[in-house]
Amino acid sequence: MGRYQGHGRQCPPHTPYSRRVRAQADEPNAAASAATLAELTGADRHDIAIVLGSGWPPAADVLSRQATDVTEVTFTQLGGFPSNTDVPGHKPTARSVQLGDRRLLIYLGRVHPYEGHDLSRVVHAVRLACAAGASTVILTNAAGGLRADMYVGQPVLVADHLNLTGRSPLVGPAFTDLTDAYSPRLRTLAREVDPTLTEGVYAGLPGPHFETPAEIRMLRLLGADLVGMSTVHETIAARAAGAEVLALSLVTNLAAGMSGKPLDHLEVLTAGAAAAERLGILLADIVTRL
Repeated sequence: MGRYQGHGRQCPPHTPYSRRVRAQADEPNAAASAATLAELTGADRHDIAIVLGSGWPPAADVLSRQATDVTEVTFTQLGGFPSNTDVPGHKPTARSVQLGDRRLLIYLGRVHPYEGHDLSRVVHAVRLACAAGASTVILTNAAGGLRADMYVGQPVLVADHLNLTGRSPLVGPAFTDLTDAYSPRLRTLAREVDPTLTEGVYAGLPGPHFETPAEIRMLRLLGADLVGMSTVHETIAARAAGAEVLALSLVTNLAAGMSGKPLDHLEVLTAGAAAAERLGILLADIVTRL
């Protein structure tokens, strides 16, 4: 038995990746949506999936400038997604692009648990991508920074997470090892691309309300450096499907009680727009090294 790409998961070394994914990506709509994706884009396989969080979608345009054969499809066309997702800054669209010798599936928005959807809908994008052949999933999000050395507009690698939502997208005896949930190999590669990247532990909370100052103090005691309302369930689903995960948080605000100002969603989108060029170039450089 060999370790899959050094990512802490025991897999037979000669087992085709697609077989491992099909065994894990058991969400009912994933295979059908992957087939629809192939039909609409003309791409039989997508190698890498990128989920863009709040504030991140402008980076997709920067990324796409270096790409060819760009096709956009809506969540409605793909099927399996909820029809009523309308969080500001999230577009219910996926973009299929060719970047070098890799086919990318870029989601310009995500489904959040706080919208009231079942978690199978929340992680459908990730399961669809894995069913379409993606062996790497890059998750991005907007996060509140809990450390004094963090600043608005700073990208931070997620090294680990605290799932404080009380929920999992897995049902039944789907015992998934999360020891290395966020791939050490991919984090090392990202730091080679940008040596200024720091790492942190991401705390996933249900939302949609922001945290209280007392909750922020609690999160610090638990070891969190970042806090947000997404990512943890998608990471679990991707790891259960056998994919490697890289996650990047964009610090879009300082956590409650640190800045003396009230928190709102607009500052999240503003910070993302300001950092779009850097984030798009960073993602493109990482992808071309995979």
